[in-house]
Amino acid sequence: MTTLGTRILTVEDDERIRTAVKLALEDEGWEVIESDNGEDALLKFGQQPADVVLIDIMLPGIDGFDVCRSIRRASDVPIVMVTARADTHDVVAGLEAGADDYLTKPFAPKELSARIRALLRRSRTSDAPAADMAFGDLEVIPDQGVVRKAGEEVHLTKTEFRLLVELASAPGKVFSREALLEKVWGYGYFGDGRLVDVHIRRLRTKIENDPADPQHVVTVRGLGYKLQT
Repeated sequence: MTTLGTRILTVEDDERIRTAVKLALEDEGWEVIESDNGEDALLKFGQQPADVVLIDIMLPGIDGFDVCRSIRRASDVPIVMVTARADTHDVVAGLEAGADDYLTKPFAPKELSARIRALLRRSRTSDAPAADMAFGDLEVIPDQGVVRKAGEEVHLTKTEFRLLVELASAPGKVFSREALLEKVWGYGYFGDGRLVDVHIRRLRTKIENDPADPQHVVTVRGLGYKLQT
């Protein structure tokens, strides 16, 4: 079911691809704002914030990574990076820049629409308030969207926060990458485990004293991740 009033910003310098994406998204009933370069995209996003942003990595001028970082500094809007290569470096770099997900060209319009619907559901669905949780120096307050470490508030993206809350909902339980993809991103069957791994790494840099030797979010080799109690 399409959400009325949804605005999607697409940043793509290839006119053929940009037009195809626009038609596919408009067919879903979404409003599409187009941009063919990073500078223009940032200007348009500042003037007319979008509900989801699709950013091609290879752009003239400011590249997609920098566009993503700039938007992420100002907003928690869901961001999907689009790359012509399934190269691990490009994928990881896009996620490290703050993207929530990525797509590799060529992609089917149905897959793109499914990803966007999942991101919109995730960003607009309010789960039932959960009790506050504390793990050593880490405090998680789900209904306020707040995380504190040693009394200081830590800024997490929406995806990082949802990931932490999911792990904290069952301390000591091992969550597989597939389970986290389904619970945090809203899909598992076409997801990529790298989404989970990179976001876990980003989360650790913010909540662990030593991200290389995590005491809160730990890896269970061959199985997944758990929140250590």
